[in-house]
Amino acid sequence: MGRGGKSRRFWPWILAAGLSWIVGYPLTLTLFEALGLPGSPTLENLRAFAARPDEWLALWRSLWISGASVVLAAAIGVPLAFVFERLEFPGRSILGGLVALPVALPPLVGVLAFLFLYGESGFLTRSVQFLLGLETAPWRLRGAGAILLVHAYSMYVYFYLFTRAALTRLDPSMEEAAASLGAGKTVRLRRVILPLLRPALAGAALLTFMTSLSSFSAPYIFGGGFRVMTTQIVASKLNGETAAAQVETVVLALAAVAGLGALLAFDRRRVAVVGGVRGLAPRRRVLESRRSKLAATALGWALAIFLLLPHLTLTLVSFVPPHTWTIEALPPVLNLSNFAKLLSGGERLRPMANSAWMAMVATVGAVGLGLAAARSSIRVGGKLGTLLESLVALPWAIPGTVFAVALATAFSVNAPFAGRFILIGTPVILPLAYLVRSLPVTGRSAFAGLRQFDDSLEEAAASLGAGRWRTLRRVVLPMLRPALAAGAGLAFITALGDFVTSIVLYTYDTRPISIEILSNLRLQETGIAAAYGVVLMIASAMAFVVWSRKEATS
Repeated sequence: MGRGGKSRRFWPWILAAGLSWIVGYPLTLTLFEALGLPGSPTLENLRAFAARPDEWLALWRSLWISGASVVLAAAIGVPLAFVFERLEFPGRSILGGLVALPVALPPLVGVLAFLFLYGESGFLTRSVQFLLGLETAPWRLRGAGAILLVHAYSMYVYFYLFTRAALTRLDPSMEEAAASLGAGKTVRLRRVILPLLRPALAGAALLTFMTSLSSFSAPYIFGGGFRVMTTQIVASKLNGETAAAQVETVVLALAAVAGLGALLAFDRRRVAVVGGVRGLAPRRRVLESRRSKLAATALGWALAIFLLLPHLTLTLVSFVPPHTWTIEALPPVLNLSNFAKLLSGGERLRPMANSAWMAMVATVGAVGLGLAAARSSIRVGGKLGTLLESLVALPWAIPGTVFAVALATAFSVNAPFAGRFILIGTPVILPLAYLVRSLPVTGRSAFAGLRQFDDSLEEAAASLGAGRWRTLRRVVLPMLRPALAAGAGLAFITALGDFVTSIVLYTYDTRPISIEILSNLRLQETGIAAAYGVVLMIASAMAFVVWSRKEATS
C-alpha cells in the first residue's frame, strides 16, 4: 500500500482523536475531577451537591422552565404555521419570513431588546406609567415570568418552522378521504393531521426543551435571585467554587445528553410516517371576500410589528444620548452620538474587532473540521463513522456553560503529555470554544451536502488524472458550496453573538461585543449598550440573509 493509501487509512482515526481531544476530553476531565480523579476517587463533591437544597432547586427550575417553554412556544408557533401554510392572503410570503426573524438574532440582543421595551425603565412600561399617572412602574420584568416571556418569544420559531415544513409534505388525499367519510375539520385535525405531524412536533419540542435547558442570557439578565443550572454554574465558577461548578456541569451535561438521546430516538421514529408524505402540499385556502383579505393582512402586519417591536425599541434607544431620558415617556433627544463614540477610539472598537475576527476564525475552522469529519464518516462507515458523526453532534446537546467550564478545566493546566495546555487567558481559548459550539451546524450541513453528492463525479475526475486535492478543490467543494455556506452563515451568527461561553472564558483584551454590552449596562450607559446591540443585530441579520439564500439553493 502506498503512502497515499496509508494516509487515507489513518486519517479518519487521526481526525477522531483530534475531535475527541477538543470535544470529549474536556468533558471527561471535568467528570474525573468532580470524582477526585486521577488521585483518590471520592464522592465528596457529589455528596456536597446532593446536600445543598439550592442545587436541587436550580435543577428543578431548569427542568420546569424548559417544559413550560415548550408549551408556550408550541401554543404560538403551531397555530402560526397553520395560518401561513394553509391560508392564502396578500403579503403572506413576506410576513411568513418576518415571523421567523427572531431565530436569526443572538440571544443577548433579544434579551436586551425586551429589557428596553418591557423593563422597569422600558419604553412600553414608561408609556403605561405616564398614561395612568403612576408614581412607580406598573410591573417588574424579573423572575420566572420574564424568562418564560423571552423564551416563548425566541423559541416559538422552532415549532413554526418544523410544523410549516411538515405541512408542506403532508399527503392531501388522506384529509380528502377523511372528509369524504364525514369527518369535520376538528376531527380531521385531531385524527389525521396531528398524528402525521407528531414527529415534527416532537422534534421541535425536544429542540425547544434543550435550548431552554441551556439558556443563559434571559436567566442571567432577568433571573435575579431565580437561579437555574446555567446561572448556578457561572456563579459557582466566578465565586471560586471550582468543585461545585464541576459537579453542576456534570449534572447539567447528563440532563442534556439524555435529551439528545430522546431526540435521536424520535428522529428514528420519523420513518414510521413516511407513508403519509408525498411532497405535495395541500392547496391553500384562498380568502375570497375583500373584508377577510383586509382583516388577514392587517392581523399579519400587526403581528409582524409586534414581533419586531423589541428590536425597533433597541434601535430607538441606541439614538438616545446619555443622561437625556429620565422620566419622559418618549426620549426628548435623538442623535448619533452613541454610534460616534463606538467609532471614536480603540477601546470602543476593540470588542467589535474581537467578535469579528474570533467568529471568522471559528467559522472557518468549524467548516473545515465539519467537512473533514463528514467526509471521513461517510467513507469509512461502521463504528468509526458513527463515532465521528457523534463527536460532531455532541456539542449541540451540551449547554454552553458546560463546555465553557469543561474547557476552563482542561486548558488551565500545563501538562503536554496529558494533552493539556494553558490556553486560559490567551486569545486562543474563545475562538476554540466558538469552533466547538459551531461544529454541529457546519457538520450537519456537510453531512447533508455529501449525502446528496454523486460519487461518480469523483471517480470521473480520478479517471482523468486529477489528484485527491485537485478533485476536492475543483469538483467536491463547488458542489457542496451552497450547503457549506449555509452552515457557515449560521455558525458565524452564533459565534458573533455568543455570550454564554464568553462570560466564563473572556479576558479584558479579548472581550467580545456581548461582554461589552453587559459592561455598559452595569455602568448605566444604556445608549452605548443599545448601539452595540444594533451593530450585532445588523451583522447577524446580514449573515442570516446570506444563510437563507444559500439554504434555499442547497
